Amino acid sequence: MRSQECQSSPRAEVPRGEVMRTPDDVAAMLRLKALGWGIKRIARELGCSPMTVRRYLAEGGYRVYRRPIRRRALTGLEGWLAERFHRHAGNADVVRQELVAEKGIDVSLRTVERAVVSLRRDLEAQARATIRFETPPGHQLQIDFGERRILIGSISTKVFLFVATLGYSRRMHVRAFCNERQESWFEGMESTFRHFGGVTTEVLFDNDRGLVQHHDVQTREVEFNARLRAFARHWGFSPRACFPYRARTKGKDERGVGYVKKNAIAGRAFESFAALEAHLEQWVREVADQRVHGTTGEVPAERFARQEVQALKPLDGLSSFQVLREV
Repeated sequence: MRSQECQSSPRAEVPRGEVMRTPDDVAAMLRLKALGWGIKRIARELGCSPMTVRRYLAEGGYRVYRRPIRRRALTGLEGWLAERFHRHAGNADVVRQELVAEKGIDVSLRTVERAVVSLRRDLEAQARATIRFETPPGHQLQIDFGERRILIGSISTKVFLFVATLGYSRRMHVRAFCNERQESWFEGMESTFRHFGGVTTEVLFDNDRGLVQHHDVQTREVEFNARLRAFARHWGFSPRACFPYRARTKGKDERGVGYVKKNAIAGRAFESFAALEAHLEQWVREVADQRVHGTTGEVPAERFARQEVQALKPLDGLSSFQVLREV
């Protein structure tokens, strides 16, 4: 935000005793309220006062509080600071050292800590809020890739595990690939749609270079890859990218990747790649979809059949996106 824009805008003060929340905090408040949570319960969950929750709910969304900004040593480096702060897991001193080495800017540790204070609050809020986000049936599919070395035919092989999780029922679909290229993302998504028999309203994924051209940290403007936009139009879903450096935005699938690695893959070896794929299919069907989920308290396959399958957009005989491009 430019200083002249701030100075020309009316100054709006945060009520005394309150801390301004992030857009994601406010989104969490609205979603949890829609799920029937009370104000005090939401406040405890997000670590703020009931007054703060009540005010944001009354406003119906996030409100920017503008104050005059003075030119400071780190002005203009907000994106760089955010990337390094998250890369080093919140270690402000390492960020300070890299400021000197890469930017020639020698400031005190306290200066860096002041510059990243909102980022630190954001990291803390993620742990409390984003993992509890719930979505209605058929609304969201979360997808991700995870790498794992697996013994295949007695050879240690790097395998890329595509994991898709339905936001409401928590049903999963898992595929194994030899790479994480754009074609693998597309094949994984198409396989998922056919596995579930329908398409969700939106698909949430990480900021992979094959999918996202640019995601501005400050404005949150997203420029998706042209082929991804065409792929999304073909299947009729809205693409959505996680906020940069915030993998927990798609927490359901982040945990899903870990679950696959630790439960489906750990300690196992396979005679062939085909044997690995067959094992993953069986594991999803007999284990992942049949367990009582820790958050919903229900069996994913049953929750899907009862409330989510009818909310998915029918496939209507759509052909593969790749096949159509080759015709």
